[in-house]
Amino acid sequence: MLQPSERSYAGYRLYTGDDLQRLQHIVVYRRLGFSLEEVAELLDGGGDVVAHLQRQREAVLTKVADLQGMVAAIDTAMEAQMDNKPVSDAEMREIFGNGFDEEYAVEAEQRWGDTDAWAQSSKRTKGYNKADWEAIKAEADEINARYVALLSVGEPATSEAAMDVAEAARLQIDQRFYTCSREMHAGIAQMYVSDPRFTKTYEDIAPGLAQFVHDAVHANAQRAGGLSAS
Repeated sequence: MLQPSERSYAGYRLYTGDDLQRLQHIVVYRRLGFSLEEVAELLDGGGDVVAHLQRQREAVLTKVADLQGMVAAIDTAMEAQMDNKPVSDAEMREIFGNGFDEEYAVEAEQRWGDTDAWAQSSKRTKGYNKADWEAIKAEADEINARYVALLSVGEPATSEAAMDVAEAARLQIDQRFYTCSREMHAGIAQMYVSDPRFTKTYEDIAPGLAQFVHDAVHANAQRAGGLSAS
């Protein structure tokens, strides 16, 4: 495909400027994926240098577009895989701060690991990624902010407004983790005042919040007939 135009007196091959230009075209076409037969056809088809360069440029641009499409497809696949990747303990600490402790999870499994609620929660949360947990954290923060707003203005925990917030908290558990009746929610709220760790979590947000939330949850259960007044 590339023949020297001249030879020296000793028989060595000598390549002229035109020969080197032909070599350049061969190299470019080959790098673009053309077979030797295709390259020979392109070169032997005649045409000036500009015509060859234009063809090469068009071929390169087509190749670039194809490669950019492949990169975009790979990025999409990578993003999907990363989004579906289970969240790590480090990411949970990043999201929930001091509210996340691996020991709590171990203790919870020991206490409730054989319950239907635990099985349901494990099945749901197994597929949660970082974005899901961030959304859950944002929902919980919004619920707590509503509690604090009511507490700060002296709204009774037994008021309709407070019970509405308690119902929102129950629904978040029900929708995000496991089926949670109002009676079950009242049982969970009992830990807010009986377990110092839960109490501290609420008291760190606002003094008196643990008891306020407990009372609002119990009032909400009684309102719906899910708990007897005591």
